[in-house]
Order: sequence, then structure tokens, then C-alpha cells
Amino acid sequence: MVQNYDVTATSTASPAVVWRLLLDARTWPVWSAVDELVVERSSGLDPNGRDPVGAVRAFRTGKTVTGERLTGLVEEKRMTYEDAFNKAIRDYDATIELTPTADGGTIIRWHGTYGTRWGMGLVMRGVMGRVMQQMVDGLASHAATWSKA
Repeated sequence: MVQNYDVTATSTASPAVVWRLLLDARTWPVWSAVDELVVERSSGLDPNGRDPVGAVRAFRTGKTVTGERLTGLVEEKRMTYEDAFNKAIRDYDATIELTPTADGGTIIRWHGTYGTRWGMGLVMRGVMGRVMQQMVDGLASHAATWSKA
């Protein structure tokens, strides 16, 4: 069964600042729900924090490690990725879209689709919606403070 989520947040930071945080997987544990970037399970990471299409970014949350492969990048506008390895969900595709606001901020829309094992649909819908809202809120908030530093 195909599930989806669609969450948004607005940051006072510019799309350039938000983009820089999204592109550099090393920043994700600072602002997101993930605990750690697992470098030894990742591949293709850029040492300067500009991960390219094809890079696999492995993140640990609790005891679970998941991998996401970057599939598309449109500078300061859109990032797409898919699951490279994930035990809880399958066929995961996500898009993060950045839209500038009139006052120089950014609307961040993070949405995706995924499949679940039989019987897990309702549980995963609640978990994914909550976790992804935490992700977008954390990104918006951290970008705002980072841009002032």
C-alpha cells in the first residue's frame, strides 16, 4: 500500500542558506530527527559538503540506519532522493522544494511516497508524518539561526 506525507515550514533564512544545510549531510544531525551521519555506510559524500546526485547518505536514528540516494538537485530549488536501504519502508521517493518568500525567507515543502509491509500502514503514516514535520521544522529553525551567525 502506497503511503505519503506532505509537510511545510517557513524559514526567515534565504533559499541559499537552507540549500547549503540540505546539501551537506554532515549538518543533518544538528537540525533534524537523525542522530548521526554514518560515514562508513555512506558513499559519494563530498568533503566540502556539496553531496552530488548519486551520493548515498546513511543516517542513524536510534539503532536504525537508513540510506538515501540523491536522485536530483536543482540549485537552491529542489532536492530529490530515494531509499537506498531501509528496513521499515520500501520504494521511498522524496522531494524537498524551496520557494523564496517576498521578505527573503524560504517556504520549505518536503513530501514523499513510500510503501510499507502489510499491517504497518497506519503506524508508519503517523510516524512518518510526525518525523517529517520535525525534520522540516528543524531545518527552518536552524537555517534561520545559522543565517544570523
